Order: sequence, then C-alpha cells, then structure tokens
Amino acid sequence: MTTTEFPDTLATVLAGVHRMVRRRLRDGLTAPPLRGAQVDLLRLVAARPGIRVSEAARELYLAGNSVSTLVNQLSRIGYLRRETDPSDRRSARLLPTPAALERLADWEARRSALMREQVAHLTDEERAALAAALPALRRLAQNMHEEVERV
Repeated sequence: MTTTEFPDTLATVLAGVHRMVRRRLRDGLTAPPLRGAQVDLLRLVAARPGIRVSEAARELYLAGNSVSTLVNQLSRIGYLRRETDPSDRRSARLLPTPAALERLADWEARRSALMREQVAHLTDEERAALAAALPALRRLAQNMHEEVERV
C-alpha cells in the first residue's frame, strides 16, 4: 500500500468498524435507537453532569440551536433533565436521568462484550498488531481534536 493510499484506507477501515459496532449493538436494543449526535450528547452529559448547553455545543462542535434541539428530544424521552444554573439564571445545566445512565451502561457493557468476542477471533499476531497501533491511533485522534480546537 502506498503512502497516499494508506490514509484513505485507514479512514475507510475505521469507519467500517464503527458502523459494524453500531449495527451489531442496535440488534439487541429494546428501546428505540438513538442517533449518533444524541448518543454523543448523552455521553458528554453523563461524563460532565451539570454542563451548560453552550459548553456542550463547543465540546461537540455543534451549533447551540442544534444542541438545544437534541436536549429537547432527549428530555422528551426521559434521558436528560434541565436545571437552572444558580450562578446564571438564564442558563440551564444538563443532567442525565437514571434511565439515560442505565442505557449508557448497558450499551458500554454490550460493546465491551462484542469487542472481546471479536478480538478473541483474531490471531495472537493480529491482536499484538492492534495493541501496538493503539498509541498511534490515540495520537491521531488527539491531533484531530487539537486541530479543531485551533479553528
């Protein structure tokens, strides 16, 4: 593979793995599926309870009104709760509901089980190659994140 083909092939493979993980995890859902942006917002709020809508928009690189729409959708289905920010009554802080935390925990557990199962099908050499690639993949993600932050 040439150095010009490698980046495109890497992007295609990573997207394919991500797509297959989502597809496989959707099969076991008992609740209606969430869109990617909804899941991203839920995961962010679970990791940073009390985050403001404007902060979530910056973190997710979305317009504030897009995040507000997602908040409304997730609030309607019982996954997010808005609380008035005591330091700025015009702002709302976002909190995950117990139902959201349960759904995220279930998703994480099923994703972990799926990945363990699939990695077990690989040879020792393939597992070692993937493990060796993790630092470079983390750095790639970090570089992309930092580049977006500078814009």
